[in-house]
Amino acid sequence: MIRVLLADDQSLVRAGFRALLDAQPDIEVAAEAADGAQAVRSIRELRPDVVLMDIRMPVLDGLAATRQVTGDPGLKDVRVVMLTTFELDEYVFEAIRSGASGFLVKDTEPDELLRAVRAVVAGDALLSPGVTRRLISEFASRSKEPAAAGALARLTEREREVMALVGIGLSNEEIARRLVLSPLTAKTHVSRTMVKLGARDRAQLVVLAYESGLVRPGWLG
Repeated sequence: MIRVLLADDQSLVRAGFRALLDAQPDIEVAAEAADGAQAVRSIRELRPDVVLMDIRMPVLDGLAATRQVTGDPGLKDVRVVMLTTFELDEYVFEAIRSGASGFLVKDTEPDELLRAVRAVVAGDALLSPGVTRRLISEFASRSKEPAAAGALARLTEREREVMALVGIGLSNEEIARRLVLSPLTAKTHVSRTMVKLGARDRAQLVVLAYESGLVRPGWLG
């Protein structure tokens, strides 16, 4: 059973999400929170699998709450998905840097929301369909100068290649086709790369690809 915590200051939004999620045989809503501080307290107490976190909330906003969650070693298995009204909300970039596993617009289709919850539990990054490459492109243009790439020395040549493709927004299936591999082999390379670099999830791998200089703005394919 996938346990989800809903954090949003609008009760109607929470009610709608709860009705959809609780109707699934493999998902249950463990708790709700109306502000970021309440969300963090509940997450520490209940340790849900997934948190659907609104970016703008009173007391403590979703971005600050996400930093507290992803910065707590005891909550390393909790996945945070940011909820935003606009696809390219200015805070989304910082949210992903802060450890969020991705984001969804609030008016996403019900089926996509369900896929999202299941995807992040499986370890995938979650970005709303149709905006992945646009988001990464915008993130790249705002990113700081490349950091020292010493960490990349731990990777094999194939793992660097795979990481670069993750960095430009390709899925495991797309990576497999590009490199003429099986999807399972591509997934294995991605997983090993994350372990070697200490990346929390696929979204952080994208960040590291840019911050290490492995991928640069304008490389989207």
